[in-house]
Amino acid sequence: MSNIKEAFEKGKAFIPFITCGDPSLDVTEQLVYAMEKSGADVIELGIPFSDPTAEGPVIQEANIRALSGGVTTDKIFDMVVKIRKNTKIPMVFMTYANVVFSYGIDRFMKKAKEVGMNGLILPDVPFEEKEEFATVARNYDLDFISLIAPTSHERIKTIAKDAEGFVYCVSSLGVTGVRSEITTDIGAMVSLVKEVSDIPAAVGFGISTPEQARNMAEKSDGVIVGSAIVKLCAQYGKDCVPYVADYVASMKNAIR
Repeated sequence: MSNIKEAFEKGKAFIPFITCGDPSLDVTEQLVYAMEKSGADVIELGIPFSDPTAEGPVIQEANIRALSGGVTTDKIFDMVVKIRKNTKIPMVFMTYANVVFSYGIDRFMKKAKEVGMNGLILPDVPFEEKEEFATVARNYDLDFISLIAPTSHERIKTIAKDAEGFVYCVSSLGVTGVRSEITTDIGAMVSLVKEVSDIPAAVGFGISTPEQARNMAEKSDGVIVGSAIVKLCAQYGKDCVPYVADYVASMKNAIR
């Protein structure tokens, strides 16, 4: 059984996302420890990319800051090696097909496994084209996390049947970012997943307040939050760690 699934066995999971290297890789490392201490169950590490199509302005800007600070995929792998000396928390990379492709798919997956990652999310790879990546990930025992969107409808079951780790339920159409309200029927999406698989289903895109988190957690197995955390990193820069820690604790408490 993968670490990722185990993370959902202790109740509703809280999954924070941060962009590696924003404001610096040293701070990213400290954020991982602080978020785990505050109750995070799985951590999503974003590998920055110059054209992150699924992201709204908050995460786009974080990508630009990280890249202009000289962050590379190899430097991120080195950081993960350091992190793994201090924690076993499940971690997944979130990045874009191009990043993996240009690194070399086999080389990327092998390295991710060697440094101690548990899975990978590529939001720009449609289900129909995932095998090119997923097969290689499987060879290295990495969970290739599938996304389902409100528009997936009849495809939801097909995607869920084949899913690994957890299913990422995209709560809102469009790009990542904070939403004032989430109108998608998440309960219906999750029940379609559960009809074919007992895999955990976590909801992301647009969740920023404890109230939204509580609401989403009632209908799913966990909550994913990115933009609201990345905003704090932008606002406080190298001093962001305690602010992020407090925020993660408030979100985790809301879904307990």
